[in-house]
Amino acid sequence: MKERVALSKYSIITTALCVVVLVALMFVNNPPVQVRLALAGVMLLMLLSALFWMPVSISVDKYAICVKRCLKTKVLHMADIKSVKLCPPTMSTIRICGSGGFLGYWGWFKERDLGKYFAYYGRSGDCFLVELKDGRKYMLGCKNAPSMVQYVNSFLGGMA
Repeated sequence: MKERVALSKYSIITTALCVVVLVALMFVNNPPVQVRLALAGVMLLMLLSALFWMPVSISVDKYAICVKRCLKTKVLHMADIKSVKLCPPTMSTIRICGSGGFLGYWGWFKERDLGKYFAYYGRSGDCFLVELKDGRKYMLGCKNAPSMVQYVNSFLGGMA
């Protein structure tokens, strides 16, 4: 089973605004070359980090959950998974390090009820929580999240 990660309207607007503002700052009032290079460097760093971490799709088979990113794939093996449940992030979420909307939501986040987790999602309404046996947690999100959770749990039920 494979599902695409869809970005929220907020995420799309945030991404567009960040890029437009950085590009505009590079050319408004004809700044010195050093300022243009610094802004270009910031934009390049933002885009490269997003390409490395931004989730594109989530696929599941009987062996693993794979989070496909632009430049890499994160694999969570079924044998290491303790539980999977629908669990959208709350308004009390604190971003520790990562993106709070620029090309999705990815990075370390913390909530009072859930503790610390790593997130890969585009819309908060599409999220589910994967907890590993070693205590690590991943907030994943994709279209049709309830079916994805049910599909993963069908494999976990057979392993118990």
